[in-house]
Amino acid sequence: MHPPIALYRSDAIRAIDRRAIEHDGIDAYALMTRAAAAAFAALQRAWPSARRVCVLCGQGNNGGDGFVLARLARMAGLAVQVLVVDARAASTESARRAREQWQDIGGSTQVFEAGVPLPDCDLLVDAIFGIGLRRAPEGAAHALIEAINAADRHVLALDLPSGLDADSGSAPGAAVRAERTVTFIAHKQGLFTGRARALAGTVELAALGIAAATRDAQPLSAFAVDARHLARWLAPRRRDAHKGDHGHVLAIGGDSGMGGAVRLCAEAALRAGAGLVSVATRDGNVGAMLAARPELMPRAVDEPEVLRALLDRADVVALGPGLGRGDWSRDLFDAALAAALPTVLDADALNLLAVAPRALGTAVLTPHPGEAGRLLDCSAAQVEADRYAAAEALARRHAATVVLKGAGSIVAAPGHTPVVIAAGNPGMAGGGMGDVLTGVIAALLAQGMAPFDAACAGALLHAAAGDAAAREGGERGLLASDLFPHLRRLANP
Repeated sequence: MHPPIALYRSDAIRAIDRRAIEHDGIDAYALMTRAAAAAFAALQRAWPSARRVCVLCGQGNNGGDGFVLARLARMAGLAVQVLVVDARAASTESARRAREQWQDIGGSTQVFEAGVPLPDCDLLVDAIFGIGLRRAPEGAAHALIEAINAADRHVLALDLPSGLDADSGSAPGAAVRAERTVTFIAHKQGLFTGRARALAGTVELAALGIAAATRDAQPLSAFAVDARHLARWLAPRRRDAHKGDHGHVLAIGGDSGMGGAVRLCAEAALRAGAGLVSVATRDGNVGAMLAARPELMPRAVDEPEVLRALLDRADVVALGPGLGRGDWSRDLFDAALAAALPTVLDADALNLLAVAPRALGTAVLTPHPGEAGRLLDCSAAQVEADRYAAAEALARRHAATVVLKGAGSIVAAPGHTPVVIAAGNPGMAGGGMGDVLTGVIAALLAQGMAPFDAACAGALLHAAAGDAAAREGGERGLLASDLFPHLRRLANP
């Protein structure tokens, strides 16, 4: 079984680097050489026909990595040009040594000038900034990053794309758009969520031969999981299983004109393995729902008393898809939470929760950044600036498990290490996808998973199904209901 991918913050990466040098006796320049060699090997694998390379170096150790790579590339027979952000000497001893060795083999260095086109080449290597950058690039660095993005060339980033925050995955200003990133020592948590998903391209780890004990001495900050990890949660069913073993989900929602949302949620719960699925909705939705999916058990609910009878028979509640925000919606919202059942809250249930915050306990919240902002009383942009911090703040505020949706969805809960979902695609940014996710997580809760596990497994199953559907027909035009056959297949690894 594949272990989850360990992710680290930048301060832990620096501590691993220091311990490798001070405790394990690995020379700092030897680490730089290993990093450059790994990056050059990745370059040759990804672009074997590249003959002209332009390396763009900053002043720190990331620039030093670039100088070593330039030397290795030239020694391998490639035509190599090096541009630096400014003419001042490198800022570390290792970077200065790397620059001198580049010059010792006859390598020349030019200073980048804003407005002057980058050299004609097959490939650009971004070695401008490393993990220490926490601000928007300025001056010549900003201009160079913009020139890289405008150059229409293949781009390889060393450690992470320059301008990207290694911890949050956000970019406070200009940032390099790389086709491939070779990251060093250990995976940075910022490379798996937010803007990084669009900037880093394919991410490859080069551990540089650092001992596992040295790396493991530092605390990891998160895990990442992809489709290979589904089997961690989705064991085969017993041969004597019956529907009562797999729980009864009650989906609540579908105000007038929004019946499709609760139907998507309810059918997703069936496809993810719930034994029974009831639906509390408006009367006008019942006939259409029965005609489309007779396995569902819809019930017209006009007042909380009718809902309470349905709640008495349910094991788990999926609350919010198409719920609305009127009087009917608020009455059902209050009655559902008063039942104190394990509950998945999405869409308008989250908007109603933002108006009347409370601790929830055995609940899973599934906000997108806008809903998360309302729950945290901040903007969606502030949520996206640090998705890890936002997810953990929501989990603390509501004493619940949170799935912060988006590029690299993050699952957080009090007492748990966050998990990032390294799956999903832009085709899933469409109406109804969140309703399907709500149903999937509710189904896994109903089958006996703890809230955090159900959230991790459900978010991963949902994302992997979206990827499978996109491979089948493309991302553009992907519908939420296109996930259903893939949910069933992937839920049975």
